[in-house]
Amino acid sequence: MAGSALRADVISETRAPGLDAGQIRGRRLREKLFIACGLASTLVGLIALSFLLFDLAADGLPRLSWDFFTSFPSRRASAAGILSAWVGSVLVILVTAIIGVPLGVAAGIYLEEYARRNWMTNIIEINVSNLAAVPSIVYGLLALGLFVYGLGTGRSILTAGLTLALLILPIIIVATRESIRAVPYSIREAAYGIGATKGQVTRDHVLPAAIPGVLTGIIIGLSRALGETAPLITIGALTFIAFLPDPPITSEFPFISFRWLFDGFTVLPIQAFNWISRPGSDFHANAAAAGLVLLALTLSLNALAIVLRYRLRRRLQW
Repeated sequence: MAGSALRADVISETRAPGLDAGQIRGRRLREKLFIACGLASTLVGLIALSFLLFDLAADGLPRLSWDFFTSFPSRRASAAGILSAWVGSVLVILVTAIIGVPLGVAAGIYLEEYARRNWMTNIIEINVSNLAAVPSIVYGLLALGLFVYGLGTGRSILTAGLTLALLILPIIIVATRESIRAVPYSIREAAYGIGATKGQVTRDHVLPAAIPGVLTGIIIGLSRALGETAPLITIGALTFIAFLPDPPITSEFPFISFRWLFDGFTVLPIQAFNWISRPGSDFHANAAAAGLVLLALTLSLNALAIVLRYRLRRRLQW
């Protein structure tokens, strides 16, 4: 009897004050309805995405071949390929990563670990968060005025890389700050307790613990840059190109060339847009095949982020 009375007291204490059994059942029913609505919405999205992917694969898979990857665009759909497009995408993303990743990670570390908390820091944080949601066409207009006409870099791979670096910079900064913020403060206190300096704590303790989240933000940002079209069209990317940029590596000393940075370019999204705008169904099949390649690259980058995050977290646990 005493045990049952104690359980009744505990149950009565855990109930919200002023709620009877009918109100509790009503809240539970509303919670179940909310879960059902969320599940239904998720299923609708997944089904629609499955149909779109099936339609894209049905049109594009027959066109995927070795010749499709090693041929230049052509006026004949059967002979057209994506050689210049995927090479341009790789070079543009390379420039984007070299410029955007170090700047974004360094800015995130400074804002989270070193910057003083004052009105200036608050303004910077608000602006960084807002820039992450700015439409990409705005970055294209900014790059057109700043890089193409202001600095004179022209409609080149360098301009495209700088533009996309600006685009992903807020994403990397936010991801870096959130990853560093998630590191327990006890790790910092333990390092300070044995005499480590601020730089040693950040370099040897905070960053290794935050690196899984940082890498995830970097790869997600690069995945977004890989699929961008509007800012590159704004700065003058070519829609039809039948040549490759100069190779970065040469056979002559010093074996590294930077002339490719100032060459014209195209990328996979623009090539797909060029084909889909044509009336022939054969060109639409080419666009679907280019879309499949772009989708595979994006999914591969996201899968790489998941694998790296999982392995690094397991290594930190050990």
